[in-house]
Amino acid sequence: MPGREGIALARAYNDALAEAIARHPTRYRGFAHLPLLSPDAAADELERTVKDLGFHGVLVNGATDGRFLDDPAFEPILARAEKLDVPIYLPPGIPAREIRNAYYDNLPGNFSFTLALSAWGWHADTAIHVLRLALSGALDRHPGLKIVIGHMGEALPFMLDRIDETTAATATTQLRRSLRQTIGDQVWITTSGFFTMVPFMAALMSFGVDRILFSVDYPFASNARARAFLDALPVSPADRAKIAHGNADQLLRLPG
Repeated sequence: MPGREGIALARAYNDALAEAIARHPTRYRGFAHLPLLSPDAAADELERTVKDLGFHGVLVNGATDGRFLDDPAFEPILARAEKLDVPIYLPPGIPAREIRNAYYDNLPGNFSFTLALSAWGWHADTAIHVLRLALSGALDRHPGLKIVIGHMGEALPFMLDRIDETTAATATTQLRRSLRQTIGDQVWITTSGFFTMVPFMAALMSFGVDRILFSVDYPFASNARARAFLDALPVSPADRAKIAHGNADQLLRLPG
């Protein structure tokens, strides 16, 4: 929703969320909803939610009007999030219609819908969002900016070495850091929806224990299964505590 209507809606949404948090302060914390089609106003609304409402970051669902956050129009939002030292959480958005038509349509049953979203498209879309932030130089311009993505890193742990190797020649002339270092410095990942050991081990080896945050994925996956997975992780008690809550406590500056 563009213009003044979008700005008013975001403000009302955030106020309603703050009221809900106030009723359950030991259970809930907030990420801001922003009027992204008005980037300067969005940056101001982010600051209001952090300073006045006690929010801990901002949530952005994929592309906005066909553009990811590396687009120069969104520079005020990146700069303000960095200044406030709060993360941008990038859950998946719905891939653009042209992409859905070309890559996912005309499959039998419900396969087109599922492949475009929860089975693959969501994850690819978010991974591309992060890669664009890194390869465009946006993360170099904002080295203090923190990005959070879900689903055990949206396949980036598995692909990171390959992408780093194939972009290295250009990265040495265009970027301050390698792609691997940039993502390692500025991206955190959650376990949401991925509760088996193979992707976890890839995430652990690629990102390290300090960058993994436990998360459920309700209603897409069982909360009981998520908890059983956490309990079974082949890590030390200290590292399990980091994944369970310690890393999130530090990143989001949650009260102890």
